[in-house]
Amino acid sequence: MERPSRLLLLSELRVRKAAYEVSLSPQLLSWKRRSVGPVYPFRPGICHSVALSEVVCVTEEEGVSVKRETRGSSWTKMEQAAEDSGRSFTVSYVERSRCHRWRCAEVTFVCPEGALCERWISSIREQLSALTCRPKQLLVYINPYGGKQRGKQIYEQKVAPLFARAGVSTQVIVTQYANHARDHLRTEAELKKYDGVVCVGGDGMFSEIVHGLIWRTQMDGGVNPNSPDQTLLPCSLRIGIIPAGSTDCICFTTVGTNDPVTSALHIIVGDAQSMDVCSVHHDNMFLRYSVSLLGYGFYGDVLTDSERKRWMGPARYDFAGLKMFLTHHYYEGTVSFLPARGTTGTPRDATRCHSGCVVCQQKGGNDDANEEEDTSGGQWRSIRGKFLAVNAASVSCSCPRSPKGLSPAAHLADGTTDLILVRKCSRFHFLRHLLRHTSKDDQFDLTFVEVHRVRRFRFTPHHCQSDSDLELDLLGNAKSHQIFSNICSHHPACSCGPSFSSWNCDGEILHHAAIDVRVHCQLIKLFARGIEEPPVFEELTNPAAV
Repeated sequence: MERPSRLLLLSELRVRKAAYEVSLSPQLLSWKRRSVGPVYPFRPGICHSVALSEVVCVTEEEGVSVKRETRGSSWTKMEQAAEDSGRSFTVSYVERSRCHRWRCAEVTFVCPEGALCERWISSIREQLSALTCRPKQLLVYINPYGGKQRGKQIYEQKVAPLFARAGVSTQVIVTQYANHARDHLRTEAELKKYDGVVCVGGDGMFSEIVHGLIWRTQMDGGVNPNSPDQTLLPCSLRIGIIPAGSTDCICFTTVGTNDPVTSALHIIVGDAQSMDVCSVHHDNMFLRYSVSLLGYGFYGDVLTDSERKRWMGPARYDFAGLKMFLTHHYYEGTVSFLPARGTTGTPRDATRCHSGCVVCQQKGGNDDANEEEDTSGGQWRSIRGKFLAVNAASVSCSCPRSPKGLSPAAHLADGTTDLILVRKCSRFHFLRHLLRHTSKDDQFDLTFVEVHRVRRFRFTPHHCQSDSDLELDLLGNAKSHQIFSNICSHHPACSCGPSFSSWNCDGEILHHAAIDVRVHCQLIKLFARGIEEPPVFEELTNPAAV
């Protein structure tokens, strides 16, 4: 049985003219209403309890009006707090609501005397200052063009006031062109001045931050990122995501909602969630990093076609998806992979990665053993066939459109990725597979779909014997596309179907079909804590919970 925490302060204060017993310990701030009149044993008392780690700030109130509505009247009587002999202070704290959203709630305590008020304020601030995980200086990048072009407005109206209230200093940079944030982090940013980097935008903006931070970390540590066998150094700075894009998959996967206020509060309280990153190489040449989805075939074709129709806005993804579904291209190739060993769980588990995930916590201490197995040449497996899609999901890839994602049981930080192979099948069966992403059915309970949890994999297209052959085929296909695009739009019946697809790497196109992918366990950290289980929200939103 755990010993109760020692009390730092215990006083009778007033909240909205009612008397409360308020207590402060190193872990909790609690206030319980004093009983007035007869006691009813089966009626829950009005008691609130807030973890100090989730207190945003405490401020002293001066000349604050306390509203008290009078029954049976249409007017409200205002009584000035200054009429009382005491003073008051307000505590801002995290309050959970539905759908994993957080909001900043407030409670004002009125003290009978000024000295007691100052003692409460100084005691709470002293406990907050002891929380070393909280950021004090942040470097913020705002993408003004992503999503609905509301990034700057979202930050100024919803996020900046919260940072100011919590005493978080920021340097804000509004990006002017693509990869502006990445280039600035690589060369110009004085990273030692900051406790974290925040991006205001979508998944593309987050990818820029990841590429800039990882590259800078490797350069400072003397690591060559072009070597696919090189162990990368983990980034020390945490990354915060203020969602302002079209999909915001990473934010939804790590927090459970795409709400700017929720994300800002996770940053303020100093949450930390490790995350795996995949490095993608071609012929010992570094291409990109991936944190969510690598997709060849269907998802690569959808992205490639949608880029030609950017004038359509977000609707281009739906149009390109329908077009590629009807086209029904398949691609021949060989997938070689190194199965994950010594891991807990499989891609078909009913359990999900959540806040405090045991699988991810255990994996953090076993990564050295995994690296040794890689270098010693583990038991590789190879599968050759005709595929409609070859996908690698490092996280669940959940989003509002697909709440369970492409691989619901994928973990954020277990050092693996789920390799999903969709073999050639009819359009009807492929539609069944796609619809599984939006339902609660087993994603992989189909005969033409197989999934493997891996730590590394390579893909080789069927006709790719050398780089020169690959380039010739790509050029040949490009010419045939130009000739027939106005007639058949790449339909296989016209013999102009491409021999190779492109890779969709977190929303960016990789034109090299032959790639080598390696998972780097817990390479980055986010200002997040994983998706909290529903019982956490039910308990902490109950007004009678202690």
